[in-house]
Amino acid sequence: MTDHSRPVLHLSDASLTLNGNTGPVRILQDITLDVQKGETLGMIGASGSGKSSLLMLMGGLEQATGGTIHALGQDLTAMNEDALARFRRAHMGVVFQNFHLIPAMTALENVATPLELAGETDAFERAQAELDAVGLGHRSGHYPAQLSGGEQQRVALARALAPRPEILLADEPTGNLDEANGAAVMDLLFGLRDRYGATLVMVTHAPELAARCDRVVRLRDGRLMEDSAAQEAAE
Repeated sequence: MTDHSRPVLHLSDASLTLNGNTGPVRILQDITLDVQKGETLGMIGASGSGKSSLLMLMGGLEQATGGTIHALGQDLTAMNEDALARFRRAHMGVVFQNFHLIPAMTALENVATPLELAGETDAFERAQAELDAVGLGHRSGHYPAQLSGGEQQRVALARALAPRPEILLADEPTGNLDEANGAAVMDLLFGLRDRYGATLVMVTHAPELAARCDRVVRLRDGRLMEDSAAQEAAE
């Protein structure tokens, strides 16, 4: 059972330094941030400000080199790769700008895969229901190459949400889509979040997407510069 008084994500002085060609590169510095259950947090800032890296730290896809990161009360910084993969599979959904669908699998198989990995016996029935929910039930037998960008992102959304994650991380989910498809995916993302009650953290360049979040944080040169209600950030 989730402790409602405890933040879903808690970062304390989280830092990330990677080795570049000319020596260590500081990507993120001393990030302290809490995200509450059911909250939608938007992360904005210029290219290279560290937004995507911060999202990767929250998802355990990149290991912090300083500070601590807790998700659902668990210390991600103390876990090895296998433990992180198991934790993500059980509790998180991740949506990337570039879809990351498996080319040799149909839409249905892509969505069913995380359910099968979790040992769900009705993986394909649930995957079909998720594709229906994003308006792609009739495309379940198609491969990614046979789908438009907007359709691929909807499949990616269905795959991320099929296991009912408590935390949904989205990295520029509309970044590769035209305006109409971007708006459709945006509506779906917030609609599915409302339906399943997930906590959503999203990196975006789109002001209209940031304005729909409960709260927005701005990064600059790897540091947290500003933390405000979304409406203030949009003004």
